[in-house]
Amino acid sequence: MVEAIRRIFGIPELRVKILYTLLLLGACRIGAYVPVPGVNAEAAISLFKFASGGGQNLFQLVDIFSGGAFAKMTVLALGVMPYITASIIMQLLVALVPSLQRDIRESPDQGRRKLSKWTRMATLVISLFQSAAFAGYVVRVNLSSPGIIVSQLADVQIFGVSWLFYLTVMVTMTTGTLFLMWIGEQISEKGVGNGISLIIALGILASFPSTIGSIISQLNLESQEAGQLTFPMLIVLCALFVFITVGTILVIQGQRRIPLQYARRIVGRHEVQGGNSHIPLKVNYAGVIPVIFASSLLMFPATVGQFLGRSTWLGQLSNYFLPGTWVYMAMYIMLILFFTYFWTATQFKPEQIASDMKKNGAFIPGIRQGKPTQDYLESTMSRITLAGAVFLAIIAILPTLVGRLMGVDASISQFFGGTSLLILVGVILDTTKQIESHLLMKRYEGFMTKGKLRGR
Repeated sequence: MVEAIRRIFGIPELRVKILYTLLLLGACRIGAYVPVPGVNAEAAISLFKFASGGGQNLFQLVDIFSGGAFAKMTVLALGVMPYITASIIMQLLVALVPSLQRDIRESPDQGRRKLSKWTRMATLVISLFQSAAFAGYVVRVNLSSPGIIVSQLADVQIFGVSWLFYLTVMVTMTTGTLFLMWIGEQISEKGVGNGISLIIALGILASFPSTIGSIISQLNLESQEAGQLTFPMLIVLCALFVFITVGTILVIQGQRRIPLQYARRIVGRHEVQGGNSHIPLKVNYAGVIPVIFASSLLMFPATVGQFLGRSTWLGQLSNYFLPGTWVYMAMYIMLILFFTYFWTATQFKPEQIASDMKKNGAFIPGIRQGKPTQDYLESTMSRITLAGAVFLAIIAILPTLVGRLMGVDASISQFFGGTSLLILVGVILDTTKQIESHLLMKRYEGFMTKGKLRGR
């Protein structure tokens, strides 16, 4: 491992990319500690602890994804969730609107730029809406528990509305989300890995020290009496951690290899003998994208409902979508299945694969070239995607079920498995794969233990 790291940093281009990525991620963590002007951070943290309570709570899940910025009411409290929600909306529009599909197909670069522009605009609108709801929630709480908002800011009112506080929260939190969006795009373009996924993974890792502290406190090691968390429970959680980690790796890297044969063909003046090869179809073509999309989509209405208040119809409806409820888990499973198929359908192009095979004289044994090959690839991908999506959904909800059966704190069970661990493992695998591709270009073996590449 040490030798692999030395080789990675031995490539100047790759070293610059990694250092650039780490620098931008460090800026994200600094922003997570900058509170919104006019907010008492200590009072906000105590309020969050009271609101989360220790049960399976929506605010707790949002705080994990934001890396603790939500609890402190900082400028990055919204995280990248508005951007992910906007991306989901735009992906659905592309799938449903034929004109957008035509623009992307006829002019891919221009279509992607247009899609990126609309995604940024949608992110701006969603961020303003969520930050306004967030400000309204804080104002209501401040009325019952004064001290969260600085009095000089809360007293500036028009028609009984603290407009200056609303404006401050909306501007700062929206700017923070746009800043994270820019950092994610810069990392994806000039760094290593997917920028948005890395920001989410960094937020999850930031909760590791507090989770370890919760485990130690709940073990109650300083007393003879049994704590809320016992050693048998901890062993079960560790076994669950290993199972989900291994399961995630197997699902993401699992392949169904479709055999290929090549007919004899003329290259120049020589006849080339046909050979054998294969098409690697991934069991889970979408990776952890469905988990991220499903989590953010469920968070959006539930968060807004809780911000607007329990008395509103949206607030009452959001009670059914709190993490840990059966409705939430059922919707979570269905959304994971849907987004797995949706993302695979938008990214996997069987017609293009069949066309390229026909041009190169390749065929699947027993299947005619052209449309029959396309239909065969579609049906095969559909079957293996179902298996991958079901397994991914089981891994996602398993920690919640185990935590409820054993009575373990939600923050601990969610860290040892579930959404956070799925995203973390998936992002690490994706980033490692990109680093390996750079190493392969330089003819280094990198992290691989097989198929050593040697210089010619």
